[in-house]
Amino acid sequence: MGALHVAAMLAFAASHSAYAQSDSAGNATNAAATSVGATSDSSADKALPVVKVTAAQDSLQHLNTDVNSGALGTRTQLDTPFSTTVVTSEELQDMQPQKLGDVFARDASVSDNGNPYSAWATYLSVRGMQLDWQNGFKIDGLPFNSYGITMPYEQLERVELLKGLSGFMYGFGAPGGVVNYVTKQPPRSDTPVRSVDIGYRNDGVWSEHADLGGRIGPNSMFGYRFNATHEEGQTYNDGNIRRDAFSLALDARITRDLTATFGALYQDQHASGQGGSISTAQYVGTSLPTTVSGSTDNLGNASQHLNTNLQLYTAGLHYNLTPDWTASLTYSFSKSFRDRNESTFFLQDASGDYTDYRFAGKEGHRLSLWQAMVEGNVKTGPFQHQLVFGAAWQKQVNEYEATSAYELIGTGNIYSPNNNTFYSPEGLTTYRAGDITQKALFASDTIQLTERWSVLGGVRYTNYEQNGYTLAGATSSHYSQSGVLTPSVALMFKLAPTTTLYTSYVESLEAGSIVDFTYANAGQMLKPLRSKQYEVGVKTEQTRWSASAALFRIERGAEYPNSANFYVQDGESIFEGVEAGADVRLGAGWTVGGDLMWLHTKYERGSSFDGNRVAGAPGFVAAGHVTYNVPYVPGLKVGADAKFTGNTTVRPAGDLKAGGYTLFNVGATYATKIGGYGVTFRAALDNITNKRYWEYQYADYISPGDPRTVSLNARIDF
Repeated sequence: MGALHVAAMLAFAASHSAYAQSDSAGNATNAAATSVGATSDSSADKALPVVKVTAAQDSLQHLNTDVNSGALGTRTQLDTPFSTTVVTSEELQDMQPQKLGDVFARDASVSDNGNPYSAWATYLSVRGMQLDWQNGFKIDGLPFNSYGITMPYEQLERVELLKGLSGFMYGFGAPGGVVNYVTKQPPRSDTPVRSVDIGYRNDGVWSEHADLGGRIGPNSMFGYRFNATHEEGQTYNDGNIRRDAFSLALDARITRDLTATFGALYQDQHASGQGGSISTAQYVGTSLPTTVSGSTDNLGNASQHLNTNLQLYTAGLHYNLTPDWTASLTYSFSKSFRDRNESTFFLQDASGDYTDYRFAGKEGHRLSLWQAMVEGNVKTGPFQHQLVFGAAWQKQVNEYEATSAYELIGTGNIYSPNNNTFYSPEGLTTYRAGDITQKALFASDTIQLTERWSVLGGVRYTNYEQNGYTLAGATSSHYSQSGVLTPSVALMFKLAPTTTLYTSYVESLEAGSIVDFTYANAGQMLKPLRSKQYEVGVKTEQTRWSASAALFRIERGAEYPNSANFYVQDGESIFEGVEAGADVRLGAGWTVGGDLMWLHTKYERGSSFDGNRVAGAPGFVAAGHVTYNVPYVPGLKVGADAKFTGNTTVRPAGDLKAGGYTLFNVGATYATKIGGYGVTFRAALDNITNKRYWEYQYADYISPGDPRTVSLNARIDF
């Protein structure tokens, strides 16, 4: 609570006397970048504002910009009582991320649980809770299944992270939060978008990317944006990657008030030679073996692979009913597929010996969504209302291996090459293993009580049905319930137009897990879980600095593997913590930012592990960054950032921990003109000390952290 109190006092002192000033005074923009090479362009200015400051330039500029917040409707993030982090397109280009953990490297609330080029590349923990790969990821606010899918970051306008419970806004979802990938859209003006770039990453991965957009037709009626990427080469652990990705966004301004949209995204990726997963389920020691480098090829060989395919198609209509009311209708269909051959190394002792179990199989997922929504403003007596009404239908179909292989293929040691080979047999097939259907109605009302006080109330009414099936098509499990209510309420107080205090309460429902193949009850579909979240926060954006803090408590049903190697639901997991962050511009060239999270977790009301720390939740994380615009070389910016992650319990029993570690990254960007064209050169060096560390990956699982990585990119705009 101390961090929250300090931030609130700072915000009050800075802004209380300015409350009577116009909003424009609080919207002053920041011309200096807070990330290496960040610039202020039209696309960045339209980026989703940030509720929680996490060392990103947008946190100083866009808190007062309107944004569509799902079932909450359109509002500024300054007026939204939840924590959010946004990473813009410019920042993505500067970071040159290989996986989702790289995207949020400057956010202390986010812990990286993944490795590039593997099925784990999108695994994250937010506030100590891993995101739900079934429901925790969206593309343009629309659902898809993320397991094994690494997005084409170069084709995104931004990546948004809503922290905490999202049940009211999106339906089913784990309480860690929701990641929303926002694709590049047609330009709003007649100025075309044209760029190509080429990139390199050690030890030999090359990429080429093109971005083309514009408007055509009478009165620029039709807009388009097309992106294409090819990536191929040898990865740092002697594996190989080949990726082709394409995205297309179209819009048509049919009338002044009616707009139609269409979107498509296709990506096909093949990775081979990637390392297997390391399980501690059979490990009897109380400390982990000595770390190995993330660049080691000891954990992989040519017989292991991950092939994935993602397809997403969307269509929508948006109509302005009146100046104060709008209506929209949206449809989306997504399809993801993976073919994997992956080892699980069951650690046996501190010397690094393991037994090698290999899985080979195919899996797929399909998601369909229809959603209709109306939003607008009305006034009743002295009160102003922002209203949202909507209805949604969503169906998720999971297809798992009808024929597969999972067997012991040998033994080995993590410090020696793995010579155990097992190639996928021919004829592997899938079957419809389960489906989840959600039918929902939702409504919200934000009431402006006075100039400073407002209250928010919302509720989602859901009927759901969750089925599991046998190979023969018979129902093996069934859960259904009608009239499930997931409410959200909040009270907000304006210290000033640029400063908001809030308190909020949210409930959420998440789909039951499908048990992984390494557990004794593999394939079982567990029942849905309900979670609750309480949060108190403050956020402020001033001309030269911004800050935020939040105090939260989350109660969630606990899931973990028990001593018999069954993955079960038992009792509750409690997460209590504080987040705080700030960014400040110092002079004309310097930007400094910091972010921290303190977290206390425990298991309660279960048959095992009561009082133990929740596995996968670090107790303390701190991040910081600095950026400098070099005055002697116009267009050159350099920067550095660092992140400390405290020790993390690997197993619910609390008898094994992954040690804390600190990572340092540096980067530079140089923007100039050559032959009249804008040219930008970027370089990023991650983990500059080549730190070796164990990273918590999943319940009972660890992996070696990523090694030192060099990424280069050159882009031309024409």
